[in-house]
Amino acid sequence: MRSKLVAAAERLFDRHGFTATGMDRLTEATGASSRTVYKHVGSKTALMATVLTKRDRRFMRRLDVRSVDALFAALEDWVRVEGARGCLFLKTYGETGGDTPEIAQVVLTHKDAVRARIADIVALDIGGSGDPDLTEQIVILFEGATAAAVYRGAEAVAAARAAAGILVSRMRP
Repeated sequence: MRSKLVAAAERLFDRHGFTATGMDRLTEATGASSRTVYKHVGSKTALMATVLTKRDRRFMRRLDVRSVDALFAALEDWVRVEGARGCLFLKTYGETGGDTPEIAQVVLTHKDAVRARIADIVALDIGGSGDPDLTEQIVILFEGATAAAVYRGAEAVAAARAAAGILVSRMRP
Protein backbone atom coordinates (compact mmCIF):
# COMPACT_ATOMS: atom_id res chain seq x y z
CA MET A 1 0.00 0.00 0.00
CA ARG A 2 2.81 2.43 0.87
CA SER A 3 4.49 2.11 -2.53
CA LYS A 4 1.14 2.66 -4.26
CA LEU A 5 0.59 5.81 -2.19
CA VAL A 6 4.08 7.15 -2.91
CA ALA A 7 3.75 6.50 -6.65
CA ALA A 8 0.34 8.19 -6.79
CA ALA A 9 1.63 11.11 -4.74
CA GLU A 10 4.61 11.59 -7.06
CA ARG A 11 2.32 11.78 -10.10
CA LEU A 12 0.01 14.25 -8.37
CA PHE A 13 2.74 16.44 -6.87
CA ASP A 14 4.58 16.51 -10.20
CA ARG A 15 1.45 17.51 -12.10
CA HIS A 16 -0.31 19.81 -9.63
CA GLY A 17 2.35 20.85 -7.13
CA PHE A 18 2.77 20.26 -3.43
CA THR A 19 0.35 22.90 -2.20
CA ALA A 20 -2.46 22.14 -4.66
CA THR A 21 -2.35 18.42 -3.95
CA GLY A 22 -4.54 17.88 -0.94
CA MET A 23 -5.00 14.67 0.96
CA ASP A 24 -8.46 14.36 -0.58
CA ARG A 25 -6.88 14.19 -4.03
CA LEU A 26 -4.44 11.56 -2.77
CA THR A 27 -7.19 9.42 -1.26
CA GLU A 28 -9.18 9.65 -4.49
CA ALA A 29 -6.17 8.65 -6.62
CA THR A 30 -5.33 5.64 -4.45
CA GLY A 31 -8.79 4.56 -3.34
CA ALA A 32 -7.55 4.60 0.24
CA SER A 33 -9.13 6.38 3.16
CA SER A 34 -7.37 9.39 4.65
CA ARG A 35 -6.77 7.33 7.77
CA THR A 36 -4.96 4.69 5.70
CA VAL A 37 -2.92 7.35 3.93
CA TYR A 38 -1.80 8.92 7.21
CA LYS A 39 -1.07 5.50 8.69
CA HIS A 40 1.26 4.55 5.84
CA VAL A 41 2.94 7.85 5.04
CA GLY A 42 2.42 10.17 7.99
CA SER A 43 1.99 13.82 7.15
CA LYS A 44 1.80 15.37 3.70
CA THR A 45 5.26 16.85 4.32
CA ALA A 46 6.68 13.44 5.21
CA LEU A 47 5.04 12.02 2.09
CA MET A 48 6.63 14.72 -0.07
CA ALA A 49 10.04 14.06 1.46
CA THR A 50 9.58 10.34 0.69
CA VAL A 51 8.52 11.11 -2.89
CA LEU A 52 11.57 13.31 -3.41
CA THR A 53 13.92 10.73 -1.87
CA LYS A 54 12.61 8.00 -4.19
CA ARG A 55 12.77 10.31 -7.19
CA ASP A 56 16.35 11.24 -6.28
CA ARG A 57 17.40 7.59 -6.33
CA ARG A 58 15.73 7.01 -9.70
CA PHE A 59 17.17 10.19 -11.21
CA MET A 60 20.70 9.63 -9.92
CA ARG A 61 20.72 6.13 -11.46
CA ARG A 62 20.12 7.85 -14.81
CA LEU A 63 23.17 9.99 -14.26
CA ASP A 64 25.49 7.01 -14.04
CA VAL A 65 27.31 8.06 -17.23
CA ARG A 66 30.87 8.87 -18.21
CA SER A 67 30.60 11.89 -20.51
CA VAL A 68 28.84 15.24 -20.62
CA ASP A 69 27.15 14.22 -23.87
CA ALA A 70 25.78 11.09 -22.17
CA LEU A 71 24.63 13.25 -19.25
CA PHE A 72 22.42 15.30 -21.55
CA ALA A 73 21.30 12.17 -23.40
CA ALA A 74 20.14 10.83 -20.02
CA LEU A 75 18.25 14.07 -19.37
CA GLU A 76 16.62 13.89 -22.81
CA ASP A 77 15.52 10.35 -22.02
CA TRP A 78 14.20 11.43 -18.60
CA VAL A 79 12.13 14.19 -20.23
CA ARG A 80 10.68 11.78 -22.77
CA VAL A 81 9.88 9.06 -20.23
CA GLU A 82 9.01 11.04 -17.08
CA GLY A 83 7.64 14.18 -18.71
CA ALA A 84 8.75 17.77 -18.94
CA ARG A 85 7.15 19.59 -16.05
CA GLY A 86 10.32 21.09 -14.60
CA CYS A 87 12.32 19.99 -11.62
CA LEU A 88 10.06 18.62 -8.90
CA PHE A 89 12.75 19.37 -6.34
CA LEU A 90 12.94 23.06 -7.22
CA LYS A 91 9.18 23.39 -7.61
CA THR A 92 8.61 21.96 -4.15
CA TYR A 93 11.40 24.03 -2.63
CA GLY A 94 9.89 27.14 -4.19
CA GLU A 95 6.37 26.31 -3.02
CA THR A 96 7.54 25.81 0.55
CA GLY A 97 9.92 28.77 0.45
CA GLY A 98 12.70 26.52 1.71
CA ASP A 99 11.09 26.83 5.15
CA THR A 100 10.05 23.19 5.57
CA PRO A 101 13.13 21.45 6.99
CA GLU A 102 12.22 17.90 5.89
CA ILE A 103 11.73 19.04 2.30
CA ALA A 104 14.59 21.56 2.22
CA GLN A 105 17.04 18.89 3.41
CA VAL A 106 16.04 16.42 0.68
CA VAL A 107 16.13 19.11 -2.02
CA LEU A 108 19.51 20.54 -1.05
CA THR A 109 21.03 17.07 -0.65
CA HIS A 110 19.76 16.15 -4.12
CA LYS A 111 21.09 19.31 -5.74
CA ASP A 112 24.48 18.85 -4.06
CA ALA A 113 24.60 15.25 -5.31
CA VAL A 114 23.70 16.29 -8.87
CA ARG A 115 26.39 18.96 -8.86
CA ALA A 116 28.98 16.51 -7.49
CA ARG A 117 28.00 13.93 -10.11
CA ILE A 118 28.34 16.52 -12.87
CA ALA A 119 31.77 17.49 -11.53
CA ASP A 120 32.81 13.82 -11.69
CA ILE A 121 31.47 13.50 -15.25
CA VAL A 122 33.30 16.64 -16.36
CA ALA A 123 36.54 15.32 -14.87
CA LEU A 124 36.10 12.02 -16.69
CA ASP A 125 35.26 13.76 -19.94
CA ILE A 126 38.12 16.27 -20.06
CA GLY A 127 40.64 14.24 -18.10
CA GLY A 128 42.41 15.17 -14.93
CA SER A 129 40.64 16.65 -11.96
CA GLY A 130 38.07 18.55 -13.97
CA ASP A 131 37.41 22.26 -14.07
CA PRO A 132 35.19 24.10 -11.54
CA ASP A 133 34.15 26.78 -14.06
CA LEU A 134 33.19 24.21 -16.69
CA THR A 135 31.33 22.21 -14.05
CA GLU A 136 29.32 25.29 -13.09
CA GLN A 137 28.52 26.02 -16.74
CA ILE A 138 27.35 22.44 -17.30
CA VAL A 139 25.22 22.56 -14.12
CA ILE A 140 23.55 25.76 -15.34
CA LEU A 141 22.94 24.29 -18.80
CA PHE A 142 21.53 21.12 -17.22
CA GLU A 143 19.20 22.99 -14.83
CA GLY A 144 18.22 25.48 -17.54
CA ALA A 145 17.40 22.71 -20.00
CA THR A 146 15.22 21.06 -17.38
CA ALA A 147 13.29 24.30 -16.88
CA ALA A 148 13.03 25.15 -20.59
CA ALA A 149 11.83 21.65 -21.42
CA VAL A 150 8.53 22.59 -19.74
CA TYR A 151 7.59 24.70 -22.75
CA ARG A 152 10.07 23.55 -25.41
CA GLY A 153 10.20 19.80 -24.73
CA ALA A 154 13.25 17.66 -25.39
CA GLU A 155 14.49 20.20 -27.96
CA ALA A 156 15.60 22.41 -25.06
CA VAL A 157 17.76 19.58 -23.75
CA ALA A 158 19.17 18.96 -27.23
CA ALA A 159 20.16 22.64 -27.50
CA ALA A 160 21.84 22.54 -24.08
CA ARG A 161 23.56 19.30 -25.09
CA ALA A 162 25.02 21.00 -28.17
CA ALA A 163 26.20 24.00 -26.13
CA ALA A 164 27.77 21.70 -23.53
CA GLY A 165 29.55 19.81 -26.31
CA ILE A 166 31.17 23.03 -27.50
CA LEU A 167 32.28 23.95 -23.97
CA VAL A 168 33.72 20.51 -23.30
CA SER A 169 35.55 20.33 -26.64
CA ARG A 170 37.33 23.60 -25.80
CA MET A 171 38.64 22.10 -22.56
CA ARG A 172 39.96 18.83 -23.92
CA PRO A 173 43.72 18.60 -24.47
